[in-house]
Amino acid sequence: IIFSPSPEPDDVRLVNGSSSCSGRVQVFRWGQWGTVYHRNWDMNDAAVVCRQLDCGSAVSVPSGDRFGEGSGKMVLGDVSCSGTESALRECGSLDGREHNLPHTFDAGVICSDIVRLEGGADRCSGRVEVKFNHSWASVCDADFDWQDAQVVCRELDCGSPIDIHRGSHFGQDEGAIWSKHFQCEGREPFLHQCLTSDRPEQNCTHGSDVGLTCSGPDDLRLVNGSSPCSGTVEVYRWGQWGTVAQYNWDLNDAAVVCRQLGCGSAVVTPIRAHFGEGSGRVLLRDVSCNGSESALRDCGAVDLRHIDFPHKFDAGVICSGRIQYLGDCRL
Repeated sequence: IIFSPSPEPDDVRLVNGSSSCSGRVQVFRWGQWGTVYHRNWDMNDAAVVCRQLDCGSAVSVPSGDRFGEGSGKMVLGDVSCSGTESALRECGSLDGREHNLPHTFDAGVICSDIVRLEGGADRCSGRVEVKFNHSWASVCDADFDWQDAQVVCRELDCGSPIDIHRGSHFGQDEGAIWSKHFQCEGREPFLHQCLTSDRPEQNCTHGSDVGLTCSGPDDLRLVNGSSPCSGTVEVYRWGQWGTVAQYNWDLNDAAVVCRQLGCGSAVVTPIRAHFGEGSGRVLLRDVSCNGSESALRDCGAVDLRHIDFPHKFDAGVICSGRIQYLGDCRL
């Protein structure tokens, strides 16, 4: 009789999400399941979790309250992955067992699940691959159009499509080739919601693997206002959307927001959550723009993501509105 050692349990999982590929991060360490402290938790760490779980690409790293507070010990802190590791256990981290950290700071991950872009310069460009029968398959360029590209970029939180690359622009895959033709309308939030049809018989090889370049994630928006040009300021940083504290928020900062969004000039900077208290984390405070920058990301700011800051101080902006041109007239 030959005895085989019991397999090691999976040592990472995502819980309380909408699927097994999203949720609060739990790791198995020292004989117990526990959570991960979100300090320094970023998209590189999330990319490793998604890879280890075969869940596609990392889309975002929402704070723990998105998926509810965990239980048990917070077993890891200050996880430090380069993004290329095959498993989270290969990344540096600190033992969090001795610290009684609150579960309001549990790390979370949302992975793309069934679609990913491989071989590009960043997560928003590369060869299009879809999960099929628990393995990944490339897509024939004849089966992929602009409406399909809109859905993929949206699902990956990568903005809008810039270019569809035909003829294995990002290199040839070595696995299967997706056997269906996508029929997206372009408005679907997820690729699996698109209709598909059988592909006509054709000689599709990996030389026809389709690639895609998306614009990248939007990193600024105004919410809860009367138009897209007014509302609470939200920024996308460290894989999550969050608000900006009003401290030292002024018309110079607002001018940059309005410019970046194509919303004319800054009119007023309402404070004290004028448009209602936001959700998620307050990510920035003491934003310092001189007013000439093209984007808010170019301005100095203080990182607040590891501080439980109240939303009653959320900053807002009211811009003059989008500028339109008709002939020689400016409206």
